[in-house]
Amino acid sequence: MSPLPYADRLDRLKEQDLYRRCRLVEGGTSGRVRVDGHEALLLCSNNYLGLAEHPALKRGAQRAVERWGCSSGASRLVSGTMELHTILEERLASFKGSEAALIFNSGYAANTGIISALVGRGDVIFSDRLNHASIVDGALLSRATLVRYPHNDPAALRRSLERHPAKGRRLIVTDGVFSMDGDLARLTELVAIKQEFDALLMVDDAHGVGVLGETGRGSAELCGVTAKIDIQMGTLGKGLGSFGAYAAASRELIDWLVNSARSLIFSTSLPPAVLAASLAALEIVESPEGGELRRRLAENSRFFRDSLRSAGFDTLGSESQIVPLLVGDAGETMTFSRRLLEEGLFVQGIRPPTVPVGASRLRCTLMATHTREELEQAVESIVRVGRALGVVNRHV
Repeated sequence: MSPLPYADRLDRLKEQDLYRRCRLVEGGTSGRVRVDGHEALLLCSNNYLGLAEHPALKRGAQRAVERWGCSSGASRLVSGTMELHTILEERLASFKGSEAALIFNSGYAANTGIISALVGRGDVIFSDRLNHASIVDGALLSRATLVRYPHNDPAALRRSLERHPAKGRRLIVTDGVFSMDGDLARLTELVAIKQEFDALLMVDDAHGVGVLGETGRGSAELCGVTAKIDIQMGTLGKGLGSFGAYAAASRELIDWLVNSARSLIFSTSLPPAVLAASLAALEIVESPEGGELRRRLAENSRFFRDSLRSAGFDTLGSESQIVPLLVGDAGETMTFSRRLLEEGLFVQGIRPPTVPVGASRLRCTLMATHTREELEQAVESIVRVGRALGVVNRHV
């Protein structure tokens, strides 16, 4: 056998309708774009508030480049901690109601770095079965025992904790908003369980920060449990329209991450333009403009979700701006996606291994910048194509 049999493997992926490719999107991140020669409404971006193209973020990035240049030049512990890093971390700590915060280069880098630093051999991680892949990878890197409990099932989590009595540290990890189903973690119950079993609780709020809660502080604010969560992870590249991620926690935990999170220690830090754009985004999120953007996003999400449910689609219990449409078969899912692109809608199909076999779906994401007319037309197209493909009412 050839040591590099990738052509055969790629052929198998194509046969199973699991082959992926990067698609060139022309035209920005919040509105109409051009994909594979088609003009289309963008319905698969995580730019939920439309901040990625906001003039304030652009100005902030431009000014930072003029003053500090294009790169930090080193990792944080060498010479890569710049004035803007410390300013942004102070703002994030204040925003999240924590003692301190630490910036990472991406959500993946944050989760793998945080989890592998907090626990190790002899410890146990309790992870929701639908948590993001970066959480699973962080758990594997840590070499702690990984216990995956049934999705959004606090009772099952409690039973798992009872079966694994404390010998070392126990860490409960959950998404705040589940990225493929769009439902919300039951944080109030998870907080009660973590207190009962003296465990740490970490929440990945990548899809909640900026979007959920009265002031956009995320799913913990929405549930009223911010002060009771040990580690809040969030990203700057979704609702906040910039790039990067952070951990917000006690000063002791943040100091430990600085000394032990390998994805932080061994990476050149984020550049000035990204940091300045993130600062501008936080200002908007906390302003009346941010409140109006959240209101419009919530309204758009409700309309879109309710319209498609009423038409007979299974939206998998979505409670957020992430609205999946369950199809089931991977090939049918990609046919659905292609037909929608021909109709002027860009919606990505999600297939295994991102979701389980038989659970392929279209993953629609709403933005505050979508107009009601655009969404009405989108619903009409999705229903028409879904009926033609026999997807409507299949799973409900």
